[in-house]
Amino acid sequence: MSRMKAVQVAEAGGPLKLVELDVPEPGDGHVRIKVQACGICHSDSLTKEGQWPGLQFPRVPGHEIAGVIDAIGTGVEGWSVGQRVGVGWHGGHCGRCSRCRQGDFVLCEKAQVPGISYDGGYAEFVVAPVEALASIPDDLSDADAAPLLCAGITTYNALRNSGARAGDVVAILGIGGLGHLGVQFARKMGFNTVAIARGQDKAALAKQLGAHHYIDSKTQSVAEELSKLGGAKVILATVTSGKAMSAAVGGLGLNGKLIMVGISEEPVEVPIAQFIMGRNSIQGWPSGTSADSQDTLEFSALSGVKPMIEEFPLERAPEAYDRMMSGAARFRVVLKMA
Repeated sequence: MSRMKAVQVAEAGGPLKLVELDVPEPGDGHVRIKVQACGICHSDSLTKEGQWPGLQFPRVPGHEIAGVIDAIGTGVEGWSVGQRVGVGWHGGHCGRCSRCRQGDFVLCEKAQVPGISYDGGYAEFVVAPVEALASIPDDLSDADAAPLLCAGITTYNALRNSGARAGDVVAILGIGGLGHLGVQFARKMGFNTVAIARGQDKAALAKQLGAHHYIDSKTQSVAEELSKLGGAKVILATVTSGKAMSAAVGGLGLNGKLIMVGISEEPVEVPIAQFIMGRNSIQGWPSGTSADSQDTLEFSALSGVKPMIEEFPLERAPEAYDRMMSGAARFRVVLKMA
């Protein structure tokens, strides 16, 4: 049996270790992907620290996978060897639970996540169910495609389902791994795009990414500045701070909505009278299906949206992971296979 390099965690809280494993064989309804690139996401810490209920070790992390189909199991139709594919957070669903029966596959009660439910993309090969596959457009590189399969789909899918229309004021709260993509998507979708971050040092970057306006939450009142623009139809909150979200909701316009994609332990506090009289609302948004991933990739290729990335070889995964988790990497970190 042939062998492959992979980086795995042997136990909760254990180190990431480069190991040799057997190359997996695809079973019924599955394909094997030769991994070309895998993004490192903050939620990979759920695997490394063993914070996902029922997680089994050892486990190879990674759910931002871009590669090429290398082998096909029985019962697979519509996909062929040599085809470029990606797999994101939505790594499979049962098709039988009440949510699946309603077509809400991303919230399947037995949802599978690569790198959590089964071995993920910190490896030369990965096996994934056919329903998790997204086709990658030819004019998108593997390294650029990888982060779009999690950070990209989360912001793109939330914005396109937000109800905002071209010309509406849409604010992106936070310009990090998610937010720097959110600003680009908002601009390309035709929204009057506002970027919100801490400090004047990010103003130039915000404009470069396509923001029409920049609000420095350190020195300006976010709510007041948004109100001056007529109020936001949508505030997409990519930050991991409930406090920062609470400070922004006063800037919602009539029928305005705060959409949360950043996770925070802190609650969000809202001014109730404003929410009643302005018909305001708050919504959370979880990523999307493989079809949504494919839409994200196609829109990105079409409109020129690109993640800002740092690349590392697989062998340096522990260093790359630490760089992402510490915040030293400004945006996204991607592992490239040799």
